[in-house]
Amino acid sequence: MCSNQGGAITRKNRSNRNVIRIEKINKNKKQFLDLLLLADEQENMIDKYLAGGDMFALFDDDLKSVCVVVSINNETCELKNISTYEKYQGRGYGRALIKFITDYYKNDYKAMLVGTGETPSILSFYKNCGFEKSHRVKNFFTDHYHHPIFEEGIQLVDMIYLKKDL
Repeated sequence: MCSNQGGAITRKNRSNRNVIRIEKINKNKKQFLDLLLLADEQENMIDKYLAGGDMFALFDDDLKSVCVVVSINNETCELKNISTYEKYQGRGYGRALIKFITDYYKNDYKAMLVGTGETPSILSFYKNCGFEKSHRVKNFFTDHYHHPIFEEGIQLVDMIYLKKDL
């Protein structure tokens, strides 16, 4: 069973116990900094989009995932950050959050972008969520971060953008 009230979604199991709840966060977004830093490890980069972005938090009894979405123009929004605590990764929370935000924005935008490094597992995750490769920004990570960033043993250099039609 699903209900969507005021920008939040709640799914209940057969015993009517809340299983997943997604809430839009309007105040004190920095309280989630520890989780945001898992996906974007430099705080000043997060500061560039956090205040002006829409933040959503997914709870399953307690906090599991967050994401931030910003408007690019009248037709496109961008998923700037999505992260799930490491011990909860692989359980479908990120996919549920992406499903929620794509449904949430489908009447306001035609497409959603997401940028990431060339990490095969992350690219595969986004492709499985319906995103397709769009374009590349050369040297993004080496030009904008104070130190080299590695994911799964791969140094991130270029930003790979993926796009999903809403």
